[in-house]
Amino acid sequence: MLSSFIKADTEYIENKHTGKYISNLNFDVNQITMMLSTSFLNFFKDGLTLIGLLCVMFFQNWRLSLIAIIMIPLASFTAKKLGKRMSKVVTEAQEKSGDLNKYLIDLFKNHKIIKIFQREKFEEERSEKFVNDLKNKSIKIATVFIRATPIMELLTGIMIAILIFYSGKLIMSNQLNINNFFSFLAAMMLAYQPVKSLSIINVGVGQGLSAAKRILPIVDIKNLVLENNDKKEFSLLHGDIELANINFNYSSNLENNVLKDINIKINGKKMTALVGQSGSGKSTLLSLVPRIYDPSSGVVKIDGQNIRDVNLFSLRKEISIVDQNVTLFDDTIFNNIKYAKPDADDVDVYEAAKLSMCSEFIEKLENKYQTMIGENGTRLSGGEKQRLSIARAFLKDSKIILLDEATSSLDSETEEKIQKALDKLTLNKTTVVIAHRLSTILNSDKIYVMDKGRVMNSGNHEELLTKSETYKNYYNKQINKS
Repeated sequence: MLSSFIKADTEYIENKHTGKYISNLNFDVNQITMMLSTSFLNFFKDGLTLIGLLCVMFFQNWRLSLIAIIMIPLASFTAKKLGKRMSKVVTEAQEKSGDLNKYLIDLFKNHKIIKIFQREKFEEERSEKFVNDLKNKSIKIATVFIRATPIMELLTGIMIAILIFYSGKLIMSNQLNINNFFSFLAAMMLAYQPVKSLSIINVGVGQGLSAAKRILPIVDIKNLVLENNDKKEFSLLHGDIELANINFNYSSNLENNVLKDINIKINGKKMTALVGQSGSGKSTLLSLVPRIYDPSSGVVKIDGQNIRDVNLFSLRKEISIVDQNVTLFDDTIFNNIKYAKPDADDVDVYEAAKLSMCSEFIEKLENKYQTMIGENGTRLSGGEKQRLSIARAFLKDSKIILLDEATSSLDSETEEKIQKALDKLTLNKTTVVIAHRLSTILNSDKIYVMDKGRVMNSGNHEELLTKSETYKNYYNKQINKS
């Protein structure tokens, strides 16, 4: 299941809250594990024991055995009803477990916000509701299990009473030897435990099957972005990128086209910029190049090669992304940089850190490169995290660099340091950059102005000032702010 998550399309992962997936991994996988281990093991053990005891019972007296066997379909019917009820309750419990996981993730991520807005009491009340909802569903599950035992006890008591009454008549008429009766009775009493156990197993199987219905769609998911392992290797020559007649919409919202009739040509080994208001589709367009998403229609080509017709691994090997939302692992600085290229030498890691200007703050840390940075780099500043992201790109040494607002939300001094590192990173490489601060892209070979998913104008900075009113207004606003 973890393998399915790792290989799944980004859009699929983004469609649900992380807490729901964690619930699938914890709650549902545990239910299936219990079914496959405990339930199936007991099924074979108790099933074979019951078959053996039935043979003994038939050997002693076949008439009494036929009456005793009536208990088995009655127990099966009861177990089936309880199993259906259990399946429903377990599904409800899984939903509540997912809701609790969602809440806990949000709680930990937004801890500072809770403090600032003094919402501790409100969150205590919310947490109590989520916990109580899950507790109530867990009590229901336990109740269904508990019901199975008294029902089986009642059925067994009635059956034993009937058998003793009938056996007495057979003994009185000399049709049954008293020694055979006691042997039969002993075998039947021993058969009671496996029959009861088998009836409860059905409840456990119901739990497992209910969990499997939620997990199997994840395991069997068909990705839209195919890896194409059997296709030819991607061959990068000059790095020219062309997006022709591109339209894109998310599968969760087919009616809303995020990108509309996009036609863009990006020259190899040059810098091309995308500018526009938030929500104009710039980041989505950038994500089409490494096939994070595939367009709904249209073609993306690099050096004349349709990127859908090449091996995905070989394509992404030539592309690096430096994003505004830096993602880091709760590991050492060294391992976070090396993540971009696991087979890199230590010397290469140190060189990447130096080129990205990470070394100047790393050397001041007590444990230097072995410093643990916390969850998503909580022990580092925004600028330090951004420089680590650039260090990864240096280490990977890809020929195509995608920069998605890599210097956003930084102070001027930190931005200057990061901009110097980016200048080194993008030298003689095909670079596509998204930037709200136009000062960082004035020297771009070409600038595309986007609005509401469309390309409105293109040209260099001087050309756009004369022919694009949108770009001119955008530029003037930033000049006036500064």
